[in-house]
Amino acid sequence: MSIVSRLLVCLGLVWQVAATGAEVVRFPKPEFEGDRRSDYARQLLQLGLSKTGRDYRIEPAAVAMSQDRQVRELEAGRTIDVAPIPSSIEREKRLLPILIPINKGMLGWRLGLIRKGEDGPLARVRTLEDLKGVRLAQGQDWPDTQILQANGIPVITAPRYEGLFKMLTAKRFDYFPRSVMEIWEEQVNNADQLEVEPHLALHYRYDAYFMVNRQNTRLAKDINDGLEKALADGSFDKLFLQYYGDRLRQARLDTRTVIELTNPLLTPGTPSDRPELWYDFRRTPPPPK
Repeated sequence: MSIVSRLLVCLGLVWQVAATGAEVVRFPKPEFEGDRRSDYARQLLQLGLSKTGRDYRIEPAAVAMSQDRQVRELEAGRTIDVAPIPSSIEREKRLLPILIPINKGMLGWRLGLIRKGEDGPLARVRTLEDLKGVRLAQGQDWPDTQILQANGIPVITAPRYEGLFKMLTAKRFDYFPRSVMEIWEEQVNNADQLEVEPHLALHYRYDAYFMVNRQNTRLAKDINDGLEKALADGSFDKLFLQYYGDRLRQARLDTRTVIELTNPLLTPGTPSDRPELWYDFRRTPPPPK
């Protein structure tokens, strides 16, 4: 970012604080009407910022944007200040990540959407080699695509999230891996044609982090400190279970064949040595009702 651009960003921030009495933090707008995928991340960001002692207000960006555009906007210091970005080596180099997994690793627990009544072939999948014979798809710019391909799995891709559901219905592929967090609402939105495959779960160490422009170290520190306080006082886990407890129970991971995949996108900063940051039903059973 040029010196002039940095000055403009700083002046805009000063004006926002003076005009509103609070420091405005711009957050990505959902990609389409009814898109609820970022609701939890926004609530978690609000929780963390509420513990900083500063007066912050989160506002949505003016336009919707894909993951790649969020990265570009943050890197350039335009339109958004923070976003929940699925991690990759490249993204962590371009941006400043707050290395606390937003979803406790749930992005790496994957179930699959399939066409109704077509679970028979998937029921016979038991190993990674079996999975390589399944036609599956992911978003063109999603790190998940790179993870699956690195494990030798052929991946069909599409540039738009909404288009993948239409492609699955049209039999362009047969299995659409989605995180445990996302899949249930997506199935309800396509209930006349799609269902959740009941036999398999894919797992790899992976999640999203809040990321900011590399120059925005104060905001990064405030988010990190606030989230650490939320972890210490239990409010982080309380919010996580409020959003995802029912979905974890519904997933019945303990009854599924789990196929473990490696993730070549993990960076040296990945907090793998902090098990409290990563959900795993084999260590922590699904929460009671």
